[in-house]
Amino acid sequence: MKGLSKDSATSHEVEAESAGQRVDNYLTKRLKGVPKSHIYRILRSGEVRINSRRVAPDYRVREGDRLRLPPLRTARPAATSGHAPVSRLKADVLYEDDLLLVINKPAGVAVHGGSGISRGVVEQLRQERPEARFLELVHRLDRDTSGVLLLAKRRSALLALHRQLREGAVHKLYRVLVKGRWRDDQRSVRLPLHKYVLPSGERRVAVKSEGMPAHTVFRLQRRWDQYSLLTADLKTGRTHQIRVHLAHVGFPVAGDDKYGDFALNKQLARLGLKRMFLHACEAVITHPQSSATLALEAPLPPELQAFLATLDAGEARVG
Repeated sequence: MKGLSKDSATSHEVEAESAGQRVDNYLTKRLKGVPKSHIYRILRSGEVRINSRRVAPDYRVREGDRLRLPPLRTARPAATSGHAPVSRLKADVLYEDDLLLVINKPAGVAVHGGSGISRGVVEQLRQERPEARFLELVHRLDRDTSGVLLLAKRRSALLALHRQLREGAVHKLYRVLVKGRWRDDQRSVRLPLHKYVLPSGERRVAVKSEGMPAHTVFRLQRRWDQYSLLTADLKTGRTHQIRVHLAHVGFPVAGDDKYGDFALNKQLARLGLKRMFLHACEAVITHPQSSATLALEAPLPPELQAFLATLDAGEARVG
């Protein structure tokens, strides 16, 4: 606990927006700067009391629960990482009301901190909105994928949207540029995906019979001599689904540094494509309160539009 400053004992009531959360997750979000190891230690030792009783880490808090915390130590704020999405997020709000916040996530930004990244999208937004009592990711996007990202401002909205995701009621579309000439106007790809971890600790996904069912529908938008622009319609939401499905059928995503054509990616970078060409362009949801249909759209980023213009001009003679 070196370099930490003391705080005093506190007590408060659990608000309605937090009802139903595990107490360990509730404390992690509330006690910013307190190491998770310390949170679990005070839970195990009984120093955290709810309604004057000890609770296990998997206890789910209820509205009105009286929670008492022992004197705590909080870490001094870490230096800002170069990966933090500083002020760009303020300009990238696509939709907002009392229940929802929808942003156009930039490429190169993780949705949450971890793995050497001090602050991701959700941490940055919480910092920018100290008045927000609840702000959680509805779903995730890969760090190098841009586009529509949904966050909930109330727990009721989060649960409603998670239910829509489980039931396949959320319609998510992506724009993706691939190597090769795609022939079909529409192709349905159903290939099971299996997650595994490399010795380095990096997460990977592969097509394997014992994997989880995964379904993507691809539609051709435009085609050049060596590339094709597709729309990917996600029917399931597996990790790296679009990228692995496309690589497996022989059409790797342009700029993909995990499953793509690495030699080609170097040439593409010299021509101006310095990121993966994968963009979440649209999400259609049912509003959790009004039941209205919301079509949330994010325009193609300028750098991706510019590369398509390069293809149109016939300047990308690579492959």
